[in-house]
Amino acid sequence: MPNKVRVYGKAQNRTVLGIVNAYLVMYPHATKADLEKAFPLELQDGGSWNSLFCTPAEWKKKNESNQGLWFAEKDEILHLQDGTELILLKLWPKENFDKIVSHAKMYDIEIAKFEAADKGFGAKGGYRLEYLNGYVPPKPGKKSNKWLWILLAALLIIAILIILLLMRGCNKQEPQIVEVEKVVVVHDTLYIQEIEEIEKNFNAAEFVQGKADLSESAKFVLHDLAKVMQKNPEVRLLLEGHTSAEGDAAFNQKLSEARAQAAVAFLIEHEGIDASRLEAVGKGSSELKNPENPMAPENRRTEFIVLE
Repeated sequence: MPNKVRVYGKAQNRTVLGIVNAYLVMYPHATKADLEKAFPLELQDGGSWNSLFCTPAEWKKKNESNQGLWFAEKDEILHLQDGTELILLKLWPKENFDKIVSHAKMYDIEIAKFEAADKGFGAKGGYRLEYLNGYVPPKPGKKSNKWLWILLAALLIIAILIILLLMRGCNKQEPQIVEVEKVVVVHDTLYIQEIEEIEKNFNAAEFVQGKADLSESAKFVLHDLAKVMQKNPEVRLLLEGHTSAEGDAAFNQKLSEARAQAAVAFLIEHEGIDASRLEAVGKGSSELKNPENPMAPENRRTEFIVLE
């Protein structure tokens, strides 16, 4: 896959700052936890820190000799979409710098030679980003909060059930098993509804016609799916690919399999989901959602099926 972003830096540590900012451009919804997963502590050797990132409040607590080891100036602070501000470790000797440059390739980020980046920067050095091969970075937008309302509703139901059980206990009545079952149903319904919503968003992020490459929008949706699976470790999923009846049936069968497998591979390789929890299958155009119109776009879809 061709690289999407090139980082021009005047110094090693400024280039590292550019690499992290390039990642935030490509993944605008990233959290502090996402950054620590994308750029693990193993990229650095030694030191007393437990992360490559810290908040301004954490930085102020460091002793004076360690404060200078972090990018803490106003124009160097990382601003996340959720409002978090982070400070990046500044100490990047050549061995560790080579590690993060190699690591950045997995996110389609490449580094220009310093000589090519030496023009147009201030005396303290800097960096700039160049988008390659027609890449257009995603526009950061607000994520849907629908799942929060579902969670609040579930918590309200649970609270009501607890109050009813306490009231029955005061009246010396045995608690009803059916009430406990209701709580379990609410929990199950919650993650199933989340997965159904994610499935809709994934199918809205269409594949390029005739190809199985994941778009950036599709990767963001799969990132949300991974979070649901991490919160619910008992969940196993079957990703089922479907196409419309347009074109050759044999080609459609292989394409549906490749698209489902591409989503599974991303969840395993980039999100750390255990392979035993995921299955992929292609149905081609054999199970049309709209059989009256075999070419209809709704026939081109990927279904997320919860396995028992």
